[in-house]
Parts: sequence; C-alpha cells; structure tokens
Amino acid sequence: MDARKEFGELPAREQVAVMNAVRKLQAHGPTLPFPHSGGARGAAGVRELRPRGGDSPARPLYRRVGDIFYIGAIGPDGKSDPRGFAAACARAADRLREKEKERGIGGGNGGHGKSAGGGERGRPA
Repeated sequence: MDARKEFGELPAREQVAVMNAVRKLQAHGPTLPFPHSGGARGAAGVRELRPRGGDSPARPLYRRVGDIFYIGAIGPDGKSDPRGFAAACARAADRLREKEKERGIGGGNGGHGKSAGGGERGRPA
C-alpha cells in the first residue's frame, strides 16, 4: 500500500479535509504554521499535516525532498490511535527514504528551509 491507497481508503469528508490541508502546504510551503502542520513525534525529519487545524482524525505525514513535499503515509492522529500513528510514521519514514534515494538526495530536512520556488508540492511518495 502507498499514500495514494491510504488516501483512497479515507471517508470522502476526510479526503476533502486532507486536500484542503495539502493546498495550504502548497500555498505556504515550509512556513505553514501550527495548528496546520507540526513535527511528527516518532519519526525524525517527518512532519504531519493537521487537517481542520487538528480536528481531523487523518494525518498526512510528509517531508520535503529537494523542492517537493512528498506525503509518505496517511495515518490516524496520535492521540486517538498512538500505535496506528507510530506505524504510519514508520511507513512514511521508509517510503520517504526511498523517495530521497530515487531523487539522489539524502537526509531529509524535515520540511524546513527555503523553497526553491515553483516546485510541485504535496505529492504522494
């Protein structure tokens, strides 16, 4: 399974919330503030989108690879399902490492730093 399939398994209402959060990431890049984005506890260099400012049960987990933000996994929020969130973080970290290898980039920067501008953002890994 990949992030696209995980997205497809979300209820329609949550898919809309996730897409709205992705659009915010596209508009603001690495400056997207809390409560819309935050560090994903349990996965170094992975960040979480927080649809509906954290009121959504879905958490897209992402990292910036070059000038593109890739979503590595979509899991539950950590408060309601800590084990599910930890598993999603592990999946995201693995998938995002693979994406970095494909792109010839190592050591994700956790979504921080300047955007190269004009790059595509919010792509599933």
